[in-house]
Amino acid sequence: MRKIKKLALKLYKILFWLSGKSFNKDHSLIIFESFLGKQFSDNPRALYEYMSIHYPEYRFMWSVDKRYEKVFERYDLPYIRRFSLSWMIYMNKATLWISNSRLPLWIPKPKGTTYLQTWHGTPLKKLATDMDEVHMPGTDTERYKRNFTRESAKWDFLISPNEYSTEIFKRAFKFDDKMLETGYPRNDFLFTNSDEEAVNNLKKDLNLPADKKIILYAPTWRDDSFHGKGRYKFNLEFNMQQMYEALSDEYIIILRLHYLVSENLDISGYEGFIYDYSSYEEIRDLYVISDMLITDYSSVFFDYANLERPMIFYTYDIDNYRDKLRGFYFDFENKAPGPLVKTTDALLEEINKTKTENFNELYNTAEFRNRFCSLEDGKASQRVADEVICYLRSKIV
Repeated sequence: MRKIKKLALKLYKILFWLSGKSFNKDHSLIIFESFLGKQFSDNPRALYEYMSIHYPEYRFMWSVDKRYEKVFERYDLPYIRRFSLSWMIYMNKATLWISNSRLPLWIPKPKGTTYLQTWHGTPLKKLATDMDEVHMPGTDTERYKRNFTRESAKWDFLISPNEYSTEIFKRAFKFDDKMLETGYPRNDFLFTNSDEEAVNNLKKDLNLPADKKIILYAPTWRDDSFHGKGRYKFNLEFNMQQMYEALSDEYIIILRLHYLVSENLDISGYEGFIYDYSSYEEIRDLYVISDMLITDYSSVFFDYANLERPMIFYTYDIDNYRDKLRGFYFDFENKAPGPLVKTTDALLEEINKTKTENFNELYNTAEFRNRFCSLEDGKASQRVADEVICYLRSKIV
């Protein structure tokens, strides 16, 4: 079976390469992909929404995993099935690829195609070649770093949300092409859709109660806890019954697990209190409707900080995560824009504190935002799109 798969992959590589030789470049075609074709979300979505209005002379297509096509059909989006024959042709004809995660390493970038890598977060945990050890399945430290830099060598543009990220991305990704230090396009939404009317409309669309405060729980994945390659485990490490008894009269909890987590969590018995929106395509909607964020080492808190709302860090495994799995780029334990807690009791205590204490003063979040969010102003999509389109036009003059 393994030999058959290797042969099939080899044949597909050859076909991809041949299709690049067989079709002329379409200088109006742009291909978008978000999180391996699983979502209509993140920086690619923000750029699509801006470019489809301001650059109507271009054609836009989404690269979509076949398991998630219904999302794109619901939005009436033009798409092609990832790894299909049509996909192979369109990827070769496209003048621009826009993606927020790595494409398969075996895909060559065709001559004349520009690759805009948007990435998907301000780094807290160490990335790529900065990692001391890699614990992910299906690879080892040396191979992971080698493959990552082979992929990043294909990038023509890379978006950075701030000066801090620029320095890390250049080193960790071994990237020496054009860095766009613009802020993240995905955060434009936070500046235009967080008013009361927009929030109420979103709650209604999501069938959420209007009379309850919302806690968004958005943790990341653990490199060493997995079912297999690209499929990670996750358990809720707080006491659900205790949380229910303490909070359910006033709050609901929305779960938003990382896209690499493959668990279907059992929340039976807590319907109406815990809502699992892990498969919901766009976390930005969940940001603006929530009254506070609980996370751990996920980069979501860098984005959420723009809303100036309370954040709590549930870091029950911080010693292992910091010392064994990843390590941090800055003094997270002392500089996080909110409290770090390890138990359900401590978590509940901090939730209650948000009712009486000024979160932003207590944790000096203005200093944090000045360092990490100073470029966020609702116009990052425009800055990125205008520069990249200008470059594309210059290539065909």
